Amino acid sequence: MRYGFTFTNLFGSVYREGNVVFLHGGDLLLSPVGRRVTGFDFKRNCSKTFPFESIQNIERIAVSPDESLMIVVGKDGRALLVSLLKLSVLHQFNFKKQVQDIKYSPCGRFICSTHGRHVQVWHSPGNTKDFSPFQLFHTFSGLHDDAVSIDWSWDSRFVIVGSKDMTAKIYSIGLIPGFSSVTLSGHRHSLVACFFQWQSLNVYTVATDCAVYVWYCQTSLDQLDKLMKQQALQLESNVGPENESFDVSSAKVGKLLDYRWELSDRHLFLQKHTTISCAQLHHTKDLLVLGFANGVFSLYEMPHFQLIHSLSISNQSISSVCVNQTGEWLAFGCSDLGQLVVWEWQSESFILKQQGHYYDVNVLGYSPDGQWIATGGDDGKVKLWDTVSGFCFVTFHKHIAGVTGVVWGNSGQFVLSSSLDGTVRAFDVHRYRNFRTFTSPHPVQFSCVAVGTSSDVVYAGSQDTFEVFVWSVQTGRLLEILPGHEGPVSSLAVSLNTGIIASSSWDKTVRVWDVFERNCAVDVLTMSSDALGLCFCPVGHELAVTTLDGNISLWNIDSLTQVGTIECQRDVIGSHRRAGHGYFSSVCYSSDGSCLLAGGKSRFVCLYSVSEQVLLKKFVISKNTSTDSSLLLECGLDSVASVDPSPVIDWREGGREDTSLPGVFKGDLSESQTRFEPATKCLQFSPTDMSWAAATGEGLLIYSLDQQLMFHPFDLSRSVTPDAVVEALFAREYCTALVMALTLNESMLIKQVLEAISQINVAVVANSVPSQQVELLLEFIASQLESSRCFERYLCWCSLLLSRHALSLKQRSSTISRLVQTLQRSISRHLSDLGSLSNDNTHLLQFLVSVGDAYCLNKSEHLGDHREPSLC
Repeated sequence: MRYGFTFTNLFGSVYREGNVVFLHGGDLLLSPVGRRVTGFDFKRNCSKTFPFESIQNIERIAVSPDESLMIVVGKDGRALLVSLLKLSVLHQFNFKKQVQDIKYSPCGRFICSTHGRHVQVWHSPGNTKDFSPFQLFHTFSGLHDDAVSIDWSWDSRFVIVGSKDMTAKIYSIGLIPGFSSVTLSGHRHSLVACFFQWQSLNVYTVATDCAVYVWYCQTSLDQLDKLMKQQALQLESNVGPENESFDVSSAKVGKLLDYRWELSDRHLFLQKHTTISCAQLHHTKDLLVLGFANGVFSLYEMPHFQLIHSLSISNQSISSVCVNQTGEWLAFGCSDLGQLVVWEWQSESFILKQQGHYYDVNVLGYSPDGQWIATGGDDGKVKLWDTVSGFCFVTFHKHIAGVTGVVWGNSGQFVLSSSLDGTVRAFDVHRYRNFRTFTSPHPVQFSCVAVGTSSDVVYAGSQDTFEVFVWSVQTGRLLEILPGHEGPVSSLAVSLNTGIIASSSWDKTVRVWDVFERNCAVDVLTMSSDALGLCFCPVGHELAVTTLDGNISLWNIDSLTQVGTIECQRDVIGSHRRAGHGYFSSVCYSSDGSCLLAGGKSRFVCLYSVSEQVLLKKFVISKNTSTDSSLLLECGLDSVASVDPSPVIDWREGGREDTSLPGVFKGDLSESQTRFEPATKCLQFSPTDMSWAAATGEGLLIYSLDQQLMFHPFDLSRSVTPDAVVEALFAREYCTALVMALTLNESMLIKQVLEAISQINVAVVANSVPSQQVELLLEFIASQLESSRCFERYLCWCSLLLSRHALSLKQRSSTISRLVQTLQRSISRHLSDLGSLSNDNTHLLQFLVSVGDAYCLNKSEHLGDHREPSLC
C-alpha cells in the first residue's frame, strides 16, 4: 500500500467567516473556510480547497487586479502572500493587529489595510520571493475609533476609510496641491462601508442604522488630471542640473481646486428591527447591494437609490456580499449557518446554494463505489457529498438531535443514520426520502449503527440502556435486543467474512455476537481500559479495538486471543512538552488489511502497519491556534502571549481546581470564551484506498494520493528513454512505444502514446500488453476517465484490456478490487451524465420535428395542398 497521502479537499463546510471574492470574471468564487480557502469553479462545476493554510481562521481576502497574487489575513493579523498561479505561499507577514479590511489599489501598486485607529498603505509585493516584500509607504491617522472599511478611487490617488466613530475620512496617496484629509460626518451610527463612484470623486457611505448618504465633490477627475499635468510640467522646468535642490511642495501650478464634499442626498430604509450587516458596490454599473441582519438583501441603482431587486435568502444575518464583473451574479455568505449562495438577480435563479454543517461533523461513511460520502453532524442533518465535484447534493432533516452514526447499505441504494433522538432512519439516496424509521420499545439514545453483510439487518447501540437493538430492514420490525453491557455502547462493527457483530463499551469489554445462532452465542473480550472504537479486517478474521489508555489491541476472532498491541500514547500526544491526555476513538482498516488508520482526541491521524505494528506516517489535521494556544509551541511561534491572551489552562499542573462537569468535552459554555480542542471524531478509507476522510471540527478533511508524483518503473534500462518512445511512435511501433512509456511511468508520455494509436490498432496493441503492466495501464485509464475528453477512446481501451486479460486479472482479484471500483465509479458517472444529455437531445429533436411538421402542414393548407406533411 502507498502512504503518500496529502490534503486535497475539504467537505462539510463551505463558508465560515470573512469576505467572499469573485475571480476570472465570475467563473471562480473564493470562500474562506476556517483557516483554508475554497474555490468554487462554476465552469467545471466543482470545488477545490487550496493546499495552503493559516494558523488562525481567515477573516479577509484581497486579490491583486491582475489576479496573480492573493493576501489572506487571519484573526490576529497574520497574513500569507499566496501566488494564485502556483497556489503556493510566497511570504508570511504580521500586521500585528486585527485587520478589518484590506484592498489592492486599482493600479496594483499599493495595498491599504486597517490597523486599529490607523490606516496603513503598503507597496504591493511582486510575484517573486523577496526578503521583505511588504514595505510600508505611509500611515494615516485621525480616526477616533477602529476603521472598518476601505475603498480606492478610480485613479488610485485617494482612499476613503469608514470608521466606528460614525465618520469617513478621505486621504490622498502622494502629494496633491491644496488637498488635506477630509472628514465626512453626519451619520448617527457606525459605518459599514464607504465607496467612491466610478470615474468620479463622489462618495457613498453606508451605516448600520439603514442609512445611505450620497456626497458630491466639487472637483472632477478631469480637473485633477489637468492639475497634476501642470505640476509635472512645472517640475520638469524647475528641476535640472542647475537647480537640484528644488522643493516640490513649493511649485506653483496656478489656481488650486476646491476639494469639498457636500451631502447631496440622504436615503433611509423602512426596515424594522434590523440593521445593515454588509454592503458592496459594483463600480462600473453603479449598483449597490445591501445585506441585512434578518437575511434580506436589496439591490439599488445609484445615485438615485432606485430599488431593483430584493429577496430573503436566509433567516440569519448576511455576513458578506460580492458582485461579479458583469454585475449579474451576487454572492452571499452567512456565517451563522455556514451558508454560501450565488444568486442571478436578472433571471431570479440560484447559481449555487450550499450549506455545510453549522455544528461539528460527527460521523462519515463512504458509499460502496466511493463516489459519495455521507456525513452527520450535531445539527441533526445527514448530508451527501459528491467526491468528484465536492458539492452537497442532498440534505436530510428528519433527525431532531445530533447524528451519531452513518452507514451505507452494501448495494449503495440507501444510507442509515442513528441519532440521539432515539431513532434510526433509512434514507433512499435516489428518491431522497426517509422510507423506514426504526425505534425501540422504550426511549433510548443511540450512539452507533451498523448494517449486516446482506443489508437486511440493522444494528444500533444505546448509550443509556447499554443494549444492542436488531431490526429488519424490509419490515422495520424489532427482531432482537442484545443485553449484557454494563456501560454505554461506543461502537459497532460487522465482519464481512462471517457476518458476526462486535460491540465495544465503556465497561472495558468487547462482545462478539452471532445473532443468527439459535441461542445468539456471545463471546466476551476483556480490555485494559474503556473500549472506544473497533473495526474488522476486511480480508481476515482480525479485530482492532481502541481503548481509553491510548492503545490499539488486535484480536483473532476465531481463537478469541489477543495477537498484538500497538502502543499509541506517544503518537497521540505528539510532544513531551504538551501535557494532557489523549486517545484514539476511531480506527479503520485498509481494504487489503495491511494498514490501520487511527484518530481521536488528538491533532494527529496515524497510519500503522498491522504486520509490523509500527507507525508508518503521521498526519497533522489541525494547526489552528484559534482552538488551542498550546499548539503554538509546535507551530514554530515564539510568543504565546502575542497570539492569544487566554491560553488553555492545564488543570493537572496545579494552581486551580477543575470545576468542569463530568462528561463535558466541549468546554464550559458559561465562560466568556470557550476553547475547542482539535479532534478526529470519525475516519474511514475509501473503497479504492486512494483516499481517506476524517471528520473534524473544521469539516471533513480529504487526503488522497497524488497520482502524478508516483513512479513505479518496470525493467528500466538505459535504452528506455522518452526520445526512444517518440521514435517508436513515429515508426508506428505502437506496442513497443506503449511498453516503454509504461516502463517510464510518465503520465504525459502514456497519454501521448494512447491518443496517437488509431482505433483500428487498439485491439492488437491491447492484446500485446504484458500482463504485469495491465494493472498499471488500467490505473492510468481510470484516472483519465475522470477528466479526459477522449472518453470513447479510453472506454474502448478499458473494454479490450478487461476482456483480453481476464484470466490474469482474475488471479489478482484481491489486489485489483479498488481499481475495478474506481473504473466502475467513473463509468457510472459518465453513464448518468450522457443518459441525461441524450434524453434532453431526444426531446429537443422531437420538438423540432413536430415544429417542422406543423410548419409544413400550415404551408400546405395555405397553398391548398393536402398532401401528407413531411420534414424532408
